[in-house]
Amino acid sequence: MPAPPATGQRIGWTDLPAHVQRGIEAVLGDRVVVAESQAGGFSPGTADRIRTESGRTAFVKAVSPEQNPDSPDLLRREADHLATLSAASPRVPRPLGRYDDGHWIALAMEEVDGRCPPVPWSGEHVDAAMTTLDALADDLTPSPVPGLAPAGEALESLFAGWSRLRDQPHPGLDPWVASHLDELIVRSEDARDSLDGTTVVHLDLRADNLLVRADGSVVVVDWPWAVVGPDWLDRLLLMINIDLYGGHDPDDLVARYLPEVDPTLVTNCLAGMCAFFTDAGRLPSAPGLPTLRAFQQAQADSTTAWLRRRLQARA
Repeated sequence: MPAPPATGQRIGWTDLPAHVQRGIEAVLGDRVVVAESQAGGFSPGTADRIRTESGRTAFVKAVSPEQNPDSPDLLRREADHLATLSAASPRVPRPLGRYDDGHWIALAMEEVDGRCPPVPWSGEHVDAAMTTLDALADDLTPSPVPGLAPAGEALESLFAGWSRLRDQPHPGLDPWVASHLDELIVRSEDARDSLDGTTVVHLDLRADNLLVRADGSVVVVDWPWAVVGPDWLDRLLLMINIDLYGGHDPDDLVARYLPEVDPTLVTNCLAGMCAFFTDAGRLPSAPGLPTLRAFQQAQADSTTAWLRRRLQARA
């Protein structure tokens, strides 16, 4: 694999304090008798498929600052988003309730009978995911969630990664990147200023944030980063993940699934995302997320190669 697995040092149901377990059971209205902990995803909290004494099923996520100081607020944000999003689209899981004591936060959702698409991506799963994201954009335009940040504003700091790398040189920086920093800074700034839209954008799409049901339909999960932006942005972001694992020409995917998007804007958005991955990949390890930086560096490498090909083809 060209990238480490997307996974945190997850705790499980049995690691939750008794009062948190009781709080979750109160949300579900029944005693939990089976909890199957799930791996995958960049969170150190628990992720459990639950069955209660009466046979009710649910999916429960729970975390506290001990696992990672940022994770509880991310889960609270996701919980705030889900009720409105799931009412607007069947492609978003339905929340069942939350437990929050100010320290521990737990979110119970409907259990989706599906699995993440395996990587490398198959053509069938690529098409199913892109079809889902197109339909999801229709469901979520205009945005049903009040107060979401505009995509350009949310991505401003991430897309400024090239400027930080220029001001604080990194010895491992790709030589081609180093020789093109000025151009990449301008392109990232142009992308940031060109992401207007009225669609809810997930902004963190990877294989581990999608669940494929037996009938081939896809559900999009993990929504803490939702913003408002153009209806095509999630499709482009998923192409970065598809390209990471190989097996597809990403420019063929752009031609097939983003024919309406200005090619220069596609290139500029790739420059911005590459800035984020390259800058983040050099940072110290995040608590509870041992593979995050290596995963980001792998994304930096693959996105740099794609970006370089696009720029050289237009030179």
